[in-house]
Amino acid sequence: MPSPFPGMDPYLEHPEMWLDVHHRFITAIADALAPRVRPKYRIAIEKRTYTADPGNSQFAGRPDVEVLRDRVAEYVAVESATSPISVTVPVPDVIQEGYLEVRAVATGEVITAIEILSSANKRQGKGRRAYMRKRERVLDSATHLVEIDLLRDGEPLPMSGSKPADYRILVSRADKRPRADLYVFSVREPMPVFPRPLQRGDDEPRVELQTWLNAMYDRAGYDLGVNYRGDATPPLQGDDATWADALLRAQNLR
Repeated sequence: MPSPFPGMDPYLEHPEMWLDVHHRFITAIADALAPRVRPKYRIAIEKRTYTADPGNSQFAGRPDVEVLRDRVAEYVAVESATSPISVTVPVPDVIQEGYLEVRAVATGEVITAIEILSSANKRQGKGRRAYMRKRERVLDSATHLVEIDLLRDGEPLPMSGSKPADYRILVSRADKRPRADLYVFSVREPMPVFPRPLQRGDDEPRVELQTWLNAMYDRAGYDLGVNYRGDATPPLQGDDATWADALLRAQNLR
């Protein structure tokens, strides 16, 4: 069953859903693009790792990143006249965020970095700082950057000349910086199609995010896991909420 929304499905932004969406969509993009760029290029799925601040509320539920914990605990029985109090101690989380790199087969050079932003990238903390360091290195290099922001919540990444929007796709070509192409779109619109930058003179494949998201939604069976009778997280506002309610009612999902 396809998503009831024509573009980005806002219900997939829920923290408990986004972890799975993030991982699957990265893989879907890699699988769709790889045949179009071989044999000159290959697409690698990479991971960025950092330690998150203990107790950071952004990781409540299940986050949009993979959390790995190694714990060693020792319990000692002590006789006491009083009952113990249950407490929570701060435990740092080791976070892994996936991203894509388009590499030249002959040299191993990273030609294009493709990022799908996580909640941690859009909130103050170690996750945003780690991503900003990587972003600055890419923008100061000969590597193109494609930055896909499909989360309405959080603080957008810095750029001049932008405007408010639900979702953003930044295409920064190394040979055009500091100028870049920014695609903005609302929850009511399909995701734009854009060329994926490669080396000068190469045919650039079209990035068809909407087609790949729709296929992934169906393969993953997200219609079985999403409760369209409730509100999206974060909730839609104003006219968008009215529009979404009518859309879902028309498809008998409310």
